[in-house]
Amino acid sequence: MTTQTLMHVQTNRDGVVSRRTFFRNVAAGAAGLGVLGWKDALTLHADELRRQGKACILLFMRGGPSQFETFDPKPGHANGGPTTAIDTAVPGIQIAEGWENVARQMRDIAIIRSLNNREGEHQRAVYQMHTGYIPAGGVRHPSIGSIVASEIAPRDFDLPHFVSIGGRFATHGSGFLGMAWAPFVVSNPNTMPSNVERPGGVTTTRMARRLGLMTDLERDFAEAGGAHAVEQHQHLYGSAANMVRSPRIRAFDLSQESSSTRDRYGRSGGGPGPGGFGGFGNSFGQGCLLARRLVEAGVTFVEVDLNGWDTHQNNFEQSKRLSEQADRGFAALVQDLRERGRLDRTLVIWMGEFGRTPRINGNNGRDHYPRAFSVALAGGGIRGGRVIGSTSAGGNDVTNRPVGVADLFCTFCRALDVNPRKENMTPIGRPIRIVDGGEAVRELFA
Repeated sequence: MTTQTLMHVQTNRDGVVSRRTFFRNVAAGAAGLGVLGWKDALTLHADELRRQGKACILLFMRGGPSQFETFDPKPGHANGGPTTAIDTAVPGIQIAEGWENVARQMRDIAIIRSLNNREGEHQRAVYQMHTGYIPAGGVRHPSIGSIVASEIAPRDFDLPHFVSIGGRFATHGSGFLGMAWAPFVVSNPNTMPSNVERPGGVTTTRMARRLGLMTDLERDFAEAGGAHAVEQHQHLYGSAANMVRSPRIRAFDLSQESSSTRDRYGRSGGGPGPGGFGGFGNSFGQGCLLARRLVEAGVTFVEVDLNGWDTHQNNFEQSKRLSEQADRGFAALVQDLRERGRLDRTLVIWMGEFGRTPRINGNNGRDHYPRAFSVALAGGGIRGGRVIGSTSAGGNDVTNRPVGVADLFCTFCRALDVNPRKENMTPIGRPIRIVDGGEAVRELFA
């Protein structure tokens, strides 16, 4: 068996090489001829994973959505308030009113109702739910988007590996992984990103000459001790230049979609709060549509933010407005990914930084509550139509199958074929695992 025939392995009906098949063929070839060691086999396997085109879309509900008004309603209990429950496409699973479109897609969606944590302050909790770590010392941990991109994104791709959609709050960045894995931020999905066209009269050849001149000008600085900064700067400019020249840049252009498709995702903006589709008239639904277009074009990780879930006042009215946007965008995204044959290779995550208190406060609102809240997942090998864990009758405590943040991140890693125990090195030489502890929620894949 030659090195060439090693790569002609059996694929499934989607044309994807399975992990078991790949290793079986590599092992046979290596054992038979001694041409490959296990290090070589693992390198080939990593390259194969990148060719599979796995992707992840994170729908982040910034502010902390109420589990009672989303995926763990408690009708009939004083803590449940006026929110009623509705049936879904899966018998026995009910979710909150206002999520009728998601209810119809429940066969592809799994709910974790037993997520629990200790971080009840926005900044710290958002950091943890993006990185898997609590803020500590001078270490800036990379976000899940940067981690996934650095692990499975194709190296020769000419669009950003990680795109963040949704206003000035955007997302946590690449931390110690460096600028190569930082997010490309799109504030408004309804318009093309700025500065993605060549200036008038500047040809491709002329642009290449300008980049070459910049490289020459930076050489002295690099030789004087600034080599790392120059490398980062040139990588950033090179990536930007590749994006401008790429025909795939049209993936950012939603005008290429039909009016009926755009309507199905939802065009309305509004909602309370600054930024993150919470006040600038931008549409979360259009952000979900853009995310679908981007992963189809080959982008590895896309985050779409919906801000405004910090419902200390008027929780029920505010949650209703936000749910209308989130429901349409989330449901249309899952449906389209399935119908277009992309769901099995795209993990979709719906989550916020924590939940809301069971007790309704004097302002008809709910306060911060990390002790028991919900996450919804679809695609990426996740088995839909199931609920993991449960909370007490009043939603005060997790009563079955508690899931921690580390467990959740290990679940993400399993769905995306990322090794959660891999250590990345900080600039000062400190090794930090992608996930420290935890185990994947196996029931989601059974």
